[in-house]
Parts: sequence; C-alpha cells; structure tokens
Amino acid sequence: MRIRPRSMSREMKAVFSGQRRTAGGCPSARFDRHLDSRHHKERNVSEQELLEEIRKIDTPTITNVVATYPGNELCLSLYNPWTMNWYTDNSLQCWYPELGAIAGYAVTCVYSVPDPNFPARDFTEVLEAMDNGPKPSIFCFEQRFPPELANKVGLAGGNMTSNMMTCGAIGAITNGPSRDIHEIRPMEFQYLTNGITPGHGPQAIQAVQVPVHIAGMDIAPGEIIHMDENGAVKFPAEHLEAVVTNAKALIEKEETTIARVLAVKGQGLEAMRKARAGDDPYIKK
Repeated sequence: MRIRPRSMSREMKAVFSGQRRTAGGCPSARFDRHLDSRHHKERNVSEQELLEEIRKIDTPTITNVVATYPGNELCLSLYNPWTMNWYTDNSLQCWYPELGAIAGYAVTCVYSVPDPNFPARDFTEVLEAMDNGPKPSIFCFEQRFPPELANKVGLAGGNMTSNMMTCGAIGAITNGPSRDIHEIRPMEFQYLTNGITPGHGPQAIQAVQVPVHIAGMDIAPGEIIHMDENGAVKFPAEHLEAVVTNAKALIEKEETTIARVLAVKGQGLEAMRKARAGDDPYIKK
C-alpha cells in the first residue's frame, strides 16, 4: 500500500497531533475506532478537504479500515467482510490507472432495454441529481440487459461523460461495458467497467437514485465511492472522517513495519518474524 505524494493539509496534520506515539513512530495503540462529535468540531475539517485527502490513499487501504480486518483497532468494521456486498469483484477494469484514486458521492440509476409497459426516465433526471446533490459525484449505473446483449452495450460515451462533468461528476462505475475510451481520456474522468465495446441499440433508464448492485457491490445513493485500478469500495458518508483518519494511521503503521522488515533483509525467516512481532492485522492491540 502506498500513499500518493501530496502534501497534507494543516487540518489533516491535526488529525494525528493529539496521538501519543511509540518509539517506532506509530500511533499509540489507544486509537478510538469511532470519532465522537467533539473531536469533529475541534478539527473542523470540511468534507471537501477530507475527499481531497482520501484521494491520496489507495483503495485496498480504504477497504482495510472499512471492514477487511475486524479484529484490528484501526478497522471500523462497518460491514461483515465476507457476507455483505461492500466492494467490487474481479469483473471490472480501470480505464485510466494513471489518474490514481478518486472518491465521491454515489448517484445511481438502472438501464435496460425499452419496455413498452413501463415509462422510461430521462437522463436529465440523473444530471439533476448530480447538480443538486453533494459534489463530487460518482455515477453508478447498473445495466440489466438480456444475456445476449449484456456484453454489447457501449452505454456511456464522450457526450454523456461531458454532460456529467458539467454537473460535478468525476467518475463512473458499471457492471457492463461502455465506449469512447480515446475521447474520454483527455477529460480525466475515470471509468470502471467490465469491458469496452463500440456500439449499442435502444436503451432506457428504468430508475434513478435507487439502490443498485454493481460487480458484487451494493450501492445506495449518497454513499461514498472510493475507486482506483484495484476496484471500488463504498461506505456511508458519515464515516468519511473516521475512514480518512484511520487510513492515514494504518499507512504510517505499515510503513514502520515494512522498514523494520527491510532492515533485516537477507537475515532469514526468524529475523523477519521478530521484525513483524505484534503486527498481525487481525489482532486487536
């Protein structure tokens, strides 16, 4: 896990200013798993600043503090890691890994073939949800097409992407394909899709701002989506500050452990065990 080399804001430096540190530079083992409202007010870090900070962190690190290691003091245990659908499976590919991690509020919709017995919604409703909601947003669109069509729907393209960008969207995730990868590249708008295909036929929006299921992940409107080349993870927006705080602490802790291990490089398994002593991520300290 690596943190992208950007300078930390003064507000986020304050996140750790009150933490007692050990001789190795790690935060004290007494680290509250949930930040109370008093601490929130003292730091007074805005959501936009937190969203900027979380973009410097890779998605696997975010999963680690959201739910991956429920026995660890830095894990918030927001979900049962195996039985709940809170991160994506291996069916998606990242179009532009060079953009790094992004994070935003989920705006959702469901696409399928036109149904003569059901009135289609208009894409303007999606844009209105983006324009009226918190920003930045991530467009989360579930594709429910028949199996014979599912892999041939180049649904989102350059025109659709440019429209979303004007309303505050910075990325999109879907369980189906999309198109115009060359046209979208200079826009610096990220996509996670299950592939790319050049065309499509008639399609219709069946619902806007409803729960969706994309690549093994259940998403509700307004949840935070964090994604990079590893995939995507979601969590409730009210936990944003706790996720950022704990992720930063985890990175610092792991970097200290890795430094100890590399210091005994070539000295064998027993030396490695001693260097890593007490650092099992599943054990609550």
